[in-house]
Amino acid sequence: MFKLLKIDKEKCNACGLCEISCPFGAIAVENELAQANELCTLCGACVNVCPQAALAIERRKASVEELSQFKGVFIWAECEPHGEKHVPRKVAYEILSQGRRLADQLGEPLNAVVLGDEGLAEMDSLCYHGADRVLCFRHSLLGRYTSDGFTNVISAVIAGEKPSIFLYGATPNGRDLAPRVAARMRLGLTADCTELGIDENGQLVQTRPAFGGNIMATIISPYTRPQTATVRPNVFAAAKRDLDRPVNIEEMPVTLNKTNIRTRLIDEIRLASEEGRIEEAKVIVSAGRGCQDPINLDTLRELARKLGGVLAGSRAIVELGWIPHSLQVGQSGTTVGPDLYIAVGISGAVQHVVGMSSSKKIIAINKDPDAPIFKIADLGIVGDAPVILPKLINEIERIKVRR
Repeated sequence: MFKLLKIDKEKCNACGLCEISCPFGAIAVENELAQANELCTLCGACVNVCPQAALAIERRKASVEELSQFKGVFIWAECEPHGEKHVPRKVAYEILSQGRRLADQLGEPLNAVVLGDEGLAEMDSLCYHGADRVLCFRHSLLGRYTSDGFTNVISAVIAGEKPSIFLYGATPNGRDLAPRVAARMRLGLTADCTELGIDENGQLVQTRPAFGGNIMATIISPYTRPQTATVRPNVFAAAKRDLDRPVNIEEMPVTLNKTNIRTRLIDEIRLASEEGRIEEAKVIVSAGRGCQDPINLDTLRELARKLGGVLAGSRAIVELGWIPHSLQVGQSGTTVGPDLYIAVGISGAVQHVVGMSSSKKIIAINKDPDAPIFKIADLGIVGDAPVILPKLINEIERIKVRR
């Protein structure tokens, strides 16, 4: 879609909210009428705040020639706290590996977009992992994720840079941000992609599970640019760090004020849990309904500790209240890709399998020999978990002592 900002002279009452909300100083109230200048990126921030609905972005279907003007693969490199700094999340490097492949196929550059405050760090690492350029937006109001602030900036990046492809991680923030930007810019969006490719026409081919994972849907967005998608974490491997790659970090200007952001963080309550973050764990011991009783999870926790891993579980025991949702593996939980995944008392429903099938090694323990989980397991043990696990823990202890 190509766009044009329209101002209705009859509706505009020169209230000035559009001027205050514009992050790029592109709109001003003159002679009792709002007027936009050449700095306008059509990000839509002014449209959202206008109480009189006097502002609108006119959109028309783009021609093939107009679509061809969009170039470059962009990714949102989401950052997370690490001590006093904010560094790129693991999923950012996973998307970079795919973005590099897509950019090379198209013969176009790969760009990483980073939003944060002065605490941003390790931006050069994005270049070492494949980015040709890092666009860094620093502002005090971008220190924590907010829907309005991040949507305004990303929309402006898209309007100004005109990328052909824009990718996000399918994290909680990515799942909030991507559809907001897509709705504002009238773009196509495919969520939770597990495969990306380029077809013979240069279109982005986006593949994702559908109907509970029973089929894989292939989707293209031929009429809008950029083509946007969220990518499921722990599906793709990050590329190896290449210190010979050039570092190109551009500090980008951004103007935001509190009127741009309608939400405010009042307090932050961290969930107290013995377990770590399952999305980045190397070893996961995962419990299902077959564990029979929540008290049996103590044995799984002990096994996880012996292996240097964390406890997780299926949707069934989350709904029973045995573990919090943050530890749920599966389509409606978290996608994981550890070096070792031990499924204990998990039948292997497709909704769970799509969340852990990227694991390098899978061990399944289930008393049902016909459980579907055995079809994808590298090693299967048929038996009752409360009987098998203590023996397994004792054997691990014996091996450690021997070593």
